[in-house]
Amino acid sequence: MHGLINRALQCFMRDTYGEAVWEEVASHAGLGLRDFEAMICYPDELTFRALDSACTLLNKPRDVLLEDLGTYLVSHENLEPVRRILRFGGDSFHEFLHSLDELPDRVRLAVPDLRLPQIEVREHSPGALTLRCFGACPGFGHVLVGILQAMADDYGTLALLEHKGAGNGEEVVSALLLDADFARGRSFSLTPDRL
Repeated sequence: MHGLINRALQCFMRDTYGEAVWEEVASHAGLGLRDFEAMICYPDELTFRALDSACTLLNKPRDVLLEDLGTYLVSHENLEPVRRILRFGGDSFHEFLHSLDELPDRVRLAVPDLRLPQIEVREHSPGALTLRCFGACPGFGHVLVGILQAMADDYGTLALLEHKGAGNGEEVVSALLLDADFARGRSFSLTPDRL
């Protein structure tokens, strides 16, 4: 597993639950380390042990914790660059959803060795979409639901997002756009506020 993914889990735990909780997770999982390095690849088993330990210690189902992680990746102030990469997907949440099939390539421009699952987007009727994730690590669809919910909020769109299941290396997420102008979205410009 790419170190950025492991580091995201670690930072999510620290920023949300505190340093002591992360250290307890690392110890309980037998990681043999306190910090993940962002640019080192680790055995997948290490990542899943850390995730399982976090679920056990927090008494949270894995899908809930993964959705929370996805929300954190977009909404936490320390991760503004992630939000910016995603916002380049379109001027509206609807456009953003249709750009998700390009996301793995956009991420590779920033981090060439980080491989995200392929995402296929299909719109069945206006505002009703299905997103299929291929080659995903188990649980990626739940992370995606958290990311999408945070992005819908970012755009000011009311959307119903649901993980529909997984199997054969594929996870399915449904998106139903209920109101594109439900609330005022967060501001976004092509140039960062701080230079």
